[in-house]
Order: sequence, then C-alpha cells, then structure tokens
Amino acid sequence: MNGLQRQRAWIVSITVLALSACALAPPRPPPPAAAGSSWMQQPLARLPAPPTPQAPVMAAVMQGDFALAHNDLAGAAQAYARAARQSADPSLARHAFELALAAREVPMARAMLARWHALGAAPLQWTAGRLALALAAGARTDARTALDQLAAQGSPGWQAALGALARARDRALAADLLQQAATPATLPPADAALWQACGQLGVQLGRPGYARALAQAWVQRSGSARAYAWLARLQQAAGDHRASAATLDAGLARHPRDLALRLARAMQLAGSTPARALRLLARGPQNHDTFALRAALAARGNDAAALRALYAQMTALPVAQRHREAWLLGQLAEWLRRPHAALRWYGEVPHGSEHGFAAQVRRTVLLDGLGRHGQARALAAALAEGAFDDARRYREASVLQAELAYRARDYAAAVAAYNRALLFNPDDWTLVYARGVVQADAGDTVPALRDFRTVLAAQPQNIDAMNALGYTLADSNRDLPEARRLLARALAARPDSAAIVDSWGWLQFRLRDYGAAVQALRKAWRLAPSAEIGAHLARALAAAGQPAQARRVLARALQLDPHSRAAQAARREIGT
Repeated sequence: MNGLQRQRAWIVSITVLALSACALAPPRPPPPAAAGSSWMQQPLARLPAPPTPQAPVMAAVMQGDFALAHNDLAGAAQAYARAARQSADPSLARHAFELALAAREVPMARAMLARWHALGAAPLQWTAGRLALALAAGARTDARTALDQLAAQGSPGWQAALGALARARDRALAADLLQQAATPATLPPADAALWQACGQLGVQLGRPGYARALAQAWVQRSGSARAYAWLARLQQAAGDHRASAATLDAGLARHPRDLALRLARAMQLAGSTPARALRLLARGPQNHDTFALRAALAARGNDAAALRALYAQMTALPVAQRHREAWLLGQLAEWLRRPHAALRWYGEVPHGSEHGFAAQVRRTVLLDGLGRHGQARALAAALAEGAFDDARRYREASVLQAELAYRARDYAAAVAAYNRALLFNPDDWTLVYARGVVQADAGDTVPALRDFRTVLAAQPQNIDAMNALGYTLADSNRDLPEARRLLARALAARPDSAAIVDSWGWLQFRLRDYGAAVQALRKAWRLAPSAEIGAHLARALAAAGQPAQARRVLARALQLDPHSRAAQAARREIGT
C-alpha cells in the first residue's frame, strides 16, 4: 500500500469510524414539529450503518505510523503486526515483517514472514526475507540455504541476497556467508556489475582480502578493463601502490585506449612524473576528465606547449562538445593570455550551471583588465543583486564590487560594498581588515584604526593587522611608541616582507631618523618596487640630503603609478 493509498484509506477509515460511532449511539427523539408544518424523518436515517472490517486495520496502521513518527520502533512493529493479522494485504504483512526485524523482534518477524507468505509473497522476495530472518536469528545453516536459493535465481537473486547481507547486524556472519557463496566458481562470468558489487560488499563487511582475491580472479577470467581498474583500486586502497601500478600497466597493455585505466594511471603518475602522465592522457579518446587533468598538470608544471596543444585540440571539438567545455576553455585562454577569447568562452557558460557564477566573476575581472571598467562594475552589481539569497555568492560578488571600486579609487563605494559583504557575517575579520585598508588609503584614519584594532583584538597574532595598524599610526604621525611596538613584532615575524620593511622605514622617517629610514626603505624597494615604497624612499632620501637620488627614485615611482597618492605627495614636497 503506497503512501497516497494509505492516506486515502485513513480518510475513509476516519469517516467510517465516525459513522460507526453515530450508528452505535442511542437514537435521538425526533425534533418537535414546527408550528404549522408536518415533520417526517428520512427513512434511510433510521437504518444503522454496518461496521466496516477495515476500520481496525486502518486504526492499527495509524497507530504504527504515529509510533514511527515518534521513533518508537517496537510500538510501530506491534501495531503493524496487528494490522497484518486482520488484513489480506500482503504489503502490510511485508511492512510488519520489516519493522519487526528492525526492532529485533525475531519471533514477531517469523510470524509476519509466515503471514506474508500465506498472503502470496513473491517467491524471490520471500526467500530474501528468509535470509534476512536467518541472519537476524544467527541461524547460519538456514541463512546459507536461503542464500543458495537466491543465487540459483541469477542476477536478481544475487541482488536481493547482497541487499540482505549488507543490512545484517551480524557483520561477521554476513561476511562468512558472502565469502562462501560468492566465489569465482559461482558468480555468473559475464555479470561484471555483480563481481564488483560482491567485492564492494566484502570491503564494507571488513574483508578487503577477499575482495582483492575475487578481483584478481575476475581479471584472470575476463581480462576486462573494468576488472583491471577495480583490482588496481583495491590494491591502492590497501597501500600496495606498486601492485596497483603494475595492474594498471598490465590493463593498459591490453586496453591502451580505455579512459578509466588511463585516468587512474595518470593520477598515480601526476605527483612523480607529470610529463609521463600528460603523455598518457593525450593518447586515445578524450572526455571532460582527461581534458581537466591535462590542464591541471600542464598549468602546475608551467608547460605552455602542452597548454597550447590542449587548447588547440579543444577548440577543434564539435560545437556541442566545445560549448560544454566552455568553462575549461575560458581558463585555458586566460592562462595563455588571450583575454578576449577567455571573455567569449566564459560568456558561453550557462548561468545556471555549476560554473555559471564563477564564469561571470571571471568575465568581470577580464572586463576590468581590458579597461572596460564601467561594464565590469555593472556586471559585478548585477551578480550581487542576483545572489542575495546565497550568502557565499553574495559575499563574493560584494567583495568583487569593493575591489573594482578600490582600483578605481572610488573609496566610498568600496567601503559600502564591504559593508554589504559583512551583512551575513559581521565577524569576517578578513573583510573588516580589507575595509580598514580602503579607509586608510582614503585618508579616513579614525575608522581605519578602529577596524585594525578590532581585528587585532579578535586575532592578536594577525601580522597583517599588526603591520596595518602600526603603519597607519606612523603615517598619521600619532601614537608613534605604539606603532614602534607593533611594527617591531611584525618585522621580527616577517623580516623580508616588503610591506612590513616599508612600514618600519616610514616609522623611522616620522621619528626623524633619516639614515635608518633610507636603509630600511632601500631594502623594501629592492624587495618589491611599488609607487608607494618609492615615494617613501624619495622623501627619506630628500630629508637625508640626497635630492638627486630622491628625484630619480620618485620618477620611477611615478612611472609605476602616476595616480598614487603617496607619489603625488612626494612630488609636491620635493619636486621632480
């Protein structure tokens, strides 16, 4: 009886029970005749409604379902057993049997199995029930008899048998029976799925050795690519990597173009000999997995030739397949520095697909990189608007908006975007830190310091926040002793960080120790030349009495970023 039928039966039973209750109640006297009219009782209303034999059955079923809803397995089994005893429906008896087994009520399960059989259970299902009952009762001989009877019925019987063994509580008994019954001599030679299913169940029941022996026999008997792949997988899981590799090599010798074997062997080779893995994958038929692994291996090894060859091969695919690979083609085009092609491929990725959102993010970044800043910011805004119901995507789109606005020096828009990104998680310290950086760069020192202090209070060992707070204090020429303490800790933790060395040098400039400032800032300039570091070094050189060197460094800084606030400040101070 399916759920819909049962629901309808309950409705009927409730109605019947209500009618029965009315029929059993004492008859009511007729109402008094209305003034000026005669009253006649409907003849059928005087006939009592006969009690329905289904009412007790439905009541028991309702009790059983109520017990199940409250996790009362024993109560559910008892209620369904009452229903099965009063009903001729074999599905009720089967359900009662299964509940009794689940509740470990073996005598009740035996009675319900007999009831199910008497009501016409299908032979295969009934035999599978006998196997399940024997397993529950620990009756090894009965279980083996039922298992052999199921195996004699071919693949459907084996499927039912494996299901019963997989659900057995006594895993050792189930494993013994599986190992005795499912042997190379008894399994149908052509049923590859059954051989693998027996091996999988062997692993599940704690007999990996049996699974490997069975797989070895399958390889010897069939020589199929699937058999080799399964044996290699079991050997790999057992930690026998050499045997697994040998199995895959033997399989590839017989089936050199098989996709599964090539992928499995390439995964083994990827860590030690990626070039060999690439050659193996490039030969023979291709699918999405081979393309993706080839791309990953070539990119990891910075193998531009392999990436170009893969890109050329994929762009020559039939149109429909090329369209399905648009996400990977976009990534390849980006790696090969073909932004226009990448933009086109990402545009072909369906919006609702697995990579649809990521493709739109990449399009946004590419548009900005191509100088189409307005389009990029409009697309980022549309992504954020469309992702409001998804916290992760909304955060990503909002951060993208913030970064685009920051690059455009639209600091107010960047801060607003970070505020939106923080809506779902105000304690996202990465975003609080990023907002502080924007505010500091915009000259909004007070809120920037507040953000950096908030991050440090939550993460006292955060070196980036330590450096940002120390630098902002130094840059604003306030609380210099605190800035020294913070930056000394940061420098000790990362002595070769250009950003931290720059902060330390700029602090020395504020402290008027121009010699120490020039020394530190020269090191930072060597580590990572940037407009801001160059501007700091130029001002320190000028203050140290080296104006010619200062102007040379400043000219280089302005070349790196002519719009840099720090470089422009240095230009106003020392000229060009």
